[in-house]
Amino acid sequence: MASEKKFSFKARLHSFKYAFRGVFLLFRYEHNAWIHLIAIVCAVMAGIILSLTSLEWVVILFAIGSVLAAEAINTAIEKLADFISPSHQVLIGKAKDLAAAAVLILSTCAFIIGGIIFIPKIIHF
Repeated sequence: MASEKKFSFKARLHSFKYAFRGVFLLFRYEHNAWIHLIAIVCAVMAGIILSLTSLEWVVILFAIGSVLAAEAINTAIEKLADFISPSHQVLIGKAKDLAAAAVLILSTCAFIIGGIIFIPKIIHF
């Protein structure tokens, strides 16, 4: 297997450049990511004000990360699909709808998680 490359810390660190560029692109050009970002800011501010426990922070951060990762994957699928077939194709449309459904499902779960964690604290506050 002559095509295998040796492990390189420099190359691994360099790969972070592309990942951070992806995060930048997500928040720069994807309007749905802006909505998620507003929700994240609200959740973090509420978490600070309401003094979440460590476990509650873990759950909230996992929900946030899941939604953002799903949004990034959805965006990647949409961009690839649009590149592969600029004209409307039924199967590509279904793939894009399913990717969007993943974001919707995770966002809904994150919203419910937020309710479970925040509503009792708001009532007690």
